[in-house]
Amino acid sequence: MNPTGLLHRAGQSLWLDNITRDLLTSGTLERYARELAVTGLTSNPTIYDRAIGGTSAYDKAIGAAASRGTVAEEIFFGLALDDLREAADIFRPVFDRTGGVDGYVSLEVSPVLAYDATATTLEAARLHGLGMRPNLFIKIPGTAEGLRAIEDTIFAGVPVNVTLLFSAPQYLACAEAYTRGIERRVEAGLPAGVGSVASIFISRWDAAVAGSVPEDLRNRLGIAIGQTTYAEYCRFFSSDRWRRLLNEGARPQRLLFASTGTKDPAASDVLYVEGLAAPYTVNTMPEEALLAFADHGRVGQLLTADPAPAEALMARLAAAGVDVGAVGHDLQVKGAESFVKSWGSLIGRIESRVAQVAAAG
Repeated sequence: MNPTGLLHRAGQSLWLDNITRDLLTSGTLERYARELAVTGLTSNPTIYDRAIGGTSAYDKAIGAAASRGTVAEEIFFGLALDDLREAADIFRPVFDRTGGVDGYVSLEVSPVLAYDATATTLEAARLHGLGMRPNLFIKIPGTAEGLRAIEDTIFAGVPVNVTLLFSAPQYLACAEAYTRGIERRVEAGLPAGVGSVASIFISRWDAAVAGSVPEDLRNRLGIAIGQTTYAEYCRFFSSDRWRRLLNEGARPQRLLFASTGTKDPAASDVLYVEGLAAPYTVNTMPEEALLAFADHGRVGQLLTADPAPAEALMARLAAAGVDVGAVGHDLQVKGAESFVKSWGSLIGRIESRVAQVAAAG
């Protein structure tokens, strides 16, 4: 069995952090599912910006939508939903076999709504309805305003992938919002099983502190953040509060490790995959990281619920002058800004393609 199969057998779901039309039409995604134990995928505006800019595969659909007078934002959602429905169908057997635990694909609401809870909630419901697939997650950022949208969206029965989380406190606020949504469903007599994952971003931590930590602590903060968050995840969902919800048919929101491609060329290209192996979690990884792990990755010791080793390492980082709380806050703020920038680039690219297709035809 190859390393990806061994990691899946250890209890972690491997998702691909990528989608393109070529990935679907070439049969590559189906091959990854069949040979590399890939059981889901995630998408974001940056991925689609690169996909649409790097291929002509979307030109015909863009031209057809433009001829109907469709605006660029709705053209994007039409393209993305076409792709994600096909991907969701590939993973539907996994979704059915696991009873809705695994086998999801993800679509993000417009990042410009990140600070508008009501608009985010309405848009999440709209997009999920358009998707017409039960294994479609709608991605909502875990900002302060996003937390209310997460609670309301879960209460509405829409599966949510909470994105843009960087620290254990941010994660716990998200888990609380998810739990409140489930509790409201129970109180209303509604089914308690609504799928969700909470995505904690890893590699950006090490990039953020690269120039301010001792050499022996380089590229170690991201995994430490993942370890402490995993410990909080285990603690939160083993509480009496959650045991009562389990009786109602609820399912814990799974922890997802995101941004797990290695950014430092001097570090191992499977650093964050090997270091964050844990049961009942997800690792969504770029294609390069997936293929690297399949080639030479190793499944070693799994994460435990003991936060002490990671906390000791973070104490050393604090002594070196790293304010983890401040860095986490800064990463979330800058992450939200980056998402908006990527969204603007994506919409601009589609508008450019509309003009190019019109000129050519």
